[in-house]
Amino acid sequence: MSASTVGSLPKAWAYRTPLYAVTVIVGACLLFLVQPLIAKIILPWFGGTSAVWSAALVFFQACVLGGYSYAHWLTTHVSPQRQSLIHGALLIVSCLMMPILPAESFRPEGGGEPALQILLLLTVTVGLPSLMLSATSPLLQVWYMRRTGSEPPYWLFAWSNAGSLLALLSFPLLLEPAFTSRTLALGWSALFVVFAALCVGLAYLNSKQTVSQAVEVAEPVAKANDAAPTVGRMVLWLLLSGCASGLLVAVSANLSANVAPIPLLWVVPLALYLLTFILAFGNHRVYHPTWFFPLVALSLGGLAYLYINRLENWPIQYVVPAYLLSLFFICMACHGELVMRRPTGRYLTRFYLMISLGGVIGGAFVGLIAPNIFHTYVEFPLLVVLIAELYVMLQWYRRGARRTLWLFRIVMILGVLTLMGELLRAEYQDRRESVLVQRNFYGTLSVQDDPSSFELARRYLIHGTISHGYQYLHEELRRLPSSYFSKHSGAGLALTALQSEGPVRMGVVGLGVGVMSGYVRNGDYARFYEINPAVVDIADSYFTFLPAARKDGDVKVLLGDARLTLEDQSPQAFDLLAIDAFSSDAIPTHLLTHEAFELYFKHLKPDGVLAVHISNRYIDLVPVCARSAEHVNRSARVVRSISDGTYDTSIWVVVTSNQELLARPEFQNANTYKATAAPSFHGWTDQYSSVWPLMHLRGTAHATVAK
Repeated sequence: MSASTVGSLPKAWAYRTPLYAVTVIVGACLLFLVQPLIAKIILPWFGGTSAVWSAALVFFQACVLGGYSYAHWLTTHVSPQRQSLIHGALLIVSCLMMPILPAESFRPEGGGEPALQILLLLTVTVGLPSLMLSATSPLLQVWYMRRTGSEPPYWLFAWSNAGSLLALLSFPLLLEPAFTSRTLALGWSALFVVFAALCVGLAYLNSKQTVSQAVEVAEPVAKANDAAPTVGRMVLWLLLSGCASGLLVAVSANLSANVAPIPLLWVVPLALYLLTFILAFGNHRVYHPTWFFPLVALSLGGLAYLYINRLENWPIQYVVPAYLLSLFFICMACHGELVMRRPTGRYLTRFYLMISLGGVIGGAFVGLIAPNIFHTYVEFPLLVVLIAELYVMLQWYRRGARRTLWLFRIVMILGVLTLMGELLRAEYQDRRESVLVQRNFYGTLSVQDDPSSFELARRYLIHGTISHGYQYLHEELRRLPSSYFSKHSGAGLALTALQSEGPVRMGVVGLGVGVMSGYVRNGDYARFYEINPAVVDIADSYFTFLPAARKDGDVKVLLGDARLTLEDQSPQAFDLLAIDAFSSDAIPTHLLTHEAFELYFKHLKPDGVLAVHISNRYIDLVPVCARSAEHVNRSARVVRSISDGTYDTSIWVVVTSNQELLARPEFQNANTYKATAAPSFHGWTDQYSSVWPLMHLRGTAHATVAK
């Protein structure tokens, strides 16, 4: 709002204007704090997969749509007095739902569709408060406009997004490292009550306005309005907001699936997305089509290049900035084009409603629909092509564009066609090289053969971009434990030593291709804990480790999150429990906490062995295991096996009180050492975990990547 507008307001309103801004900022902060907070709380219940964040993103986008719809209905069909009563009553009901701690009854028991379970849990736990927070910005903008007779206060929308950005950045950098999840949930709940009180105060001011006053104030603005937006313009609003939202979910899922499903990698893309809203709506001159066209073209080409060449396997200090910059420029263009087509005050809530509807459609397509209709991440190239075509179309029909040289227009079309051709070629090549491609809530799985050498020919299981085990195809080598689970690995050394003394009872968290079942002999007892039913089907149908083991010993696969399943079981008296439950290259943090180690040793014999696989590219998990081992009063040794061509490099941490086992020569060579942690690192608990201090951006070779 300009200084002249402020000066023209009554003196009382000059003091009330900041109250609107403060309320909008507080509401936006709360809305975007609850997203990473509640997602982190429920993450362990659904296997620690990055898809939890995708489902949460879609839910909160739906809340924004619901909030904007509610604000549109309230301000266009209800008198000011009833508006205040209805909104105040709903705020009071929302306060009665505090604190926002999910009930234990929502913990999944295995089976069912995880995405639907997440949506139901979030609806019951934070649905109404999130709806009220989402309605704040458009509702208060209308109330402010009616009270002051000013033009639409788009600056309030910019302040709203600034509050959202502040919340997103403060969560992983300030709040998460300093407080437990429970403390943050209680603090959020208390702050929501304060926000509700602010809103009720503004609702009271709004109730003092009569219908005739509202009409008198709004009439000059209405007379200045253009005609109602056409259907074509509203469809364009949907497409622009949907493309930006879909790209946000796709980029967020890609980054968190290949590093760790943590708030840090969730919020940075969302923060950039919100920053584009702030810049576009805060100053309408920030976006200029002529300047942004080459930036958008480079960004789309860069995303296509990353997808085609699988550069997510490159060091993240190069790939992450490339993804984030591309996301920023493309979202800036989409939101800038939206601002250029904004309506005036009479259709303000309709504008926001269409933006939120487009956001839900784009997010739901990527986060919920695509995993059920596509076998690969084909929605990513589809989005790239759609955005390219849409942006070229807007450039083509822009005022004055008809004077553009025909050569330039032809080049734009050829560029889009080339992009489509390259993406289709890459997709076809992936399918041709795979024996099987399958996708569900937990990601994309593919079975691929590598026949480079007859004797050492292998069949791989690829999850995302990471190999999750392989089997030799040569008949004589089929039962040979391979990949990260060879007899030279930490789990292999421990299990071989235990088997030398007789039959063993073994538990394995994470099935993969079933390599660990290759160790099973007559008389052995083995239980595999696997959350993804597709992995079980693949291990049974495309690999022979598991079917062969069932003939030799007592072998069963238990579906569901390992921690939840183990909590429901009676003590299993395992001799060895192996933990290997990565999702692509993402770290399931809830399987490495103090509480998790306590649970594991309830199921191990007093001198039993816990073997934790920690090979990955970006996070040093040795300190985490060291602190959790100290918590359960056990010794921990790191076992590093170096690839010799027949097995892969791997890093395991062996945790046990069995000193005789650790004293064996194989645990005393140059490739084994005591697991330690810096004095300042206190370890992970169910209420506190942060990977930021443990990240090494250059990456390592401790995870086999898909070729």
